[in-house]
Amino acid sequence: MDGFLFTTVAGRRHEEWFLVLAVRVAAYQAPLLPSGSTDALRLIRARVAQCEAAGVDVLCCPEAILGGLADHAAVPAAIAIDGRSGALATMLAPLASETVTTIIGFTESGEAGLLFNSAAIFERGVVTGIYRKVHPAIRKSVYAPGCEAPVFRIGSLSFGVLICYDSTFPELARVMAGKGATVLFIPTNNALRPEQGDASHDARHLDIAMARANGVAVVRADVAGRADGLISYGSSEIVSSDGSVLCAATRLKEDLLIAELVQPG
Repeated sequence: MDGFLFTTVAGRRHEEWFLVLAVRVAAYQAPLLPSGSTDALRLIRARVAQCEAAGVDVLCCPEAILGGLADHAAVPAAIAIDGRSGALATMLAPLASETVTTIIGFTESGEAGLLFNSAAIFERGVVTGIYRKVHPAIRKSVYAPGCEAPVFRIGSLSFGVLICYDSTFPELARVMAGKGATVLFIPTNNALRPEQGDASHDARHLDIAMARANGVAVVRADVAGRADGLISYGSSEIVSSDGSVLCAATRLKEDLLIAELVQPG
């Protein structure tokens, strides 16, 4: 895989030599934007440039970062994009990179007029995969549920995507890990009314438990700040496969986290 580092290390117990792969991942904690805002592409483009300079392989962006959540939109269909045509790739064209693959949350217009809370895998100017959120909301949502738990592949890296609330369902992570995923990316939007409290602490416990239970790294990218009467404290973090928190974002602030994950070759 382009951008992968190959290192030979000595095993302590048997003094054997084995190959490991190191992949650099990033989580972008984006500002919480007003519903329908078009600022996201400009902000993400700047982070892609940072990731290129830092040798990052995969950049994860928040849930519904393009246009915001349809549940908060006055006209939900107005922010939807056809993910199965060239329209999405055309919109994402400014983010194209030869070295950085970007995971981007958006509202997808699907079959029979349904809307899906989706995340696109954007690799070298091409949409190579789309994940649809299986559990759209705790109570009620304009989004229809997705029905698949795919694993995506970029070079030597196999990974899964869970969107926000999906991460509270252990079976989804188990299925993806069982299919060979070694990293789970979690685009998130924890924007709540102020009286609903702070969801970032629950996210931290979920990510650590998920990593330990499945032996996978977890990369969560949340929004942070205040807009439209909502607040998100930001739960972005990168957790290694043993449950160690490698880095966590500054609360209520835009941030970019970068970490190197070592995986068996």
